[in-house]
Amino acid sequence: MNDVLPNQKTQAIEQAVDKPIDKVEEILPFAHLFTLGLQHVLVMYAGAVAVPLMIGGSLGLDKAQIAYLISSDLFCCGIVTLLQCIGIGRFAGIRLPVIMSVTFAAVTPMLAIGANPNIGLTGIFGATIAAGVITTLMVPLMGRLMCLFPTLVTGIVITSIGLSIVRVGIDWAAGGRGNPNYGHPAYIGVSLMVLVFILLITRFSKGFISNISVLLGIAFGFVVALFMGEVSFAGLDNADWFAVVRPFAFGWPTFDAASIVTLTIVMLIVFIESMGMFMALGEIVGRPTTKPDVIRGLRVDGIGTIIGGIFNTFPHTSFSQNIGLVSITRVSSRWVCVMAGVILILFGLIPKMSIVVASIPQFVLGGAGIVMFGMVLATGIKILARVNFNANRYNAYIVAISLGLGMIPVVAGDFFNQMPQSLQPLLHSGILLSSVAAVVLNLYFNGYHPEKKPEEDDVNNAEDAEGAVQN
Repeated sequence: MNDVLPNQKTQAIEQAVDKPIDKVEEILPFAHLFTLGLQHVLVMYAGAVAVPLMIGGSLGLDKAQIAYLISSDLFCCGIVTLLQCIGIGRFAGIRLPVIMSVTFAAVTPMLAIGANPNIGLTGIFGATIAAGVITTLMVPLMGRLMCLFPTLVTGIVITSIGLSIVRVGIDWAAGGRGNPNYGHPAYIGVSLMVLVFILLITRFSKGFISNISVLLGIAFGFVVALFMGEVSFAGLDNADWFAVVRPFAFGWPTFDAASIVTLTIVMLIVFIESMGMFMALGEIVGRPTTKPDVIRGLRVDGIGTIIGGIFNTFPHTSFSQNIGLVSITRVSSRWVCVMAGVILILFGLIPKMSIVVASIPQFVLGGAGIVMFGMVLATGIKILARVNFNANRYNAYIVAISLGLGMIPVVAGDFFNQMPQSLQPLLHSGILLSSVAAVVLNLYFNGYHPEKKPEEDDVNNAEDAEGAVQN
């Protein structure tokens, strides 16, 4: 008996040693968590504050009101990020390294809603809350669509995400849309310097320093921009040190049926994009996304939208920009994004901190954006490389047509301008166009196989190729 117990203990220790560490669950030292979390926040910050800036400016809000919209936005981004990465009871999120933020897909319809003098800004908040409730209830139905996303379709969706968001990095490198000096050689030069700086750190450093290459690159570019006189801390002196974010600060929400339907449709589009982002992230961190994962993730998207409407902000989604950062750093710990969520909450409650981060010029982020968003594109290409194009010649048609349609909004922004206004949110989403085309064409050419798991595609493709060789 005494001899058996030590042997069992030894075997247990050996099994524990042999068992690979789950990088998604790894809790890093606090200093590492904070630094990596801050890096995520800096990457998404410009996109996060852009939506309240556009909405507030278009509706003629004063500076104090716009600042409150931004604080509310950052506060909600942090809360919903914590829900997505940690979860509470039935509202457990996907529990992957995900950053949540407001979606750009809803900007155009929200501007139209806000322009209606009968409902205005409170109409946007009311439609946001209602759309969040409706789409949260529809999440199980969306989860059933997973069988329509085999390896071929998944690769196309993720590639289209990369193609769509890489233009954001390009715009940043040129100074950002709306900048009167857009494309100035100095902006492009600094962006290139940041890119080279990141590549040097990636190539010649190891460990933690390599993991924060993007943060160091942004810091380097910020110093350069400071010496160029391109950094403005305007508003810092007048900003409060602490400000509480209150629900319904702009008044009780107004519920308008047409506005609710519009934002519900937008959220369903966002859900499809989120599915692709979840699948991309699963590939990057080595934890392939399952149907329950997608359902949990989309449910938090819906709940986050409800929270957003209550706390004076807008529909939320999983932010694709940060997926590229996970791919670059190869840090898969969801606790890094938990820390990022905490930092976002602090930024929402401490306006001075928000202004300091907002002072980083967009062209400084450009060099980092190109490499990060390009990594999402590379992930899609890597997935498509697993598809057998020799045994099934139709697969090439599916890829070519789907990605071609998805590029329309990217390369020809006015292409659909003559179409009905109600269709604009759908037609201006390259990710949606690629996704729908890929699903439909795959069903047309390859049929519907709900019983086949996505991971079986590679095996079946290999068998098809072997049969073709034998024949």
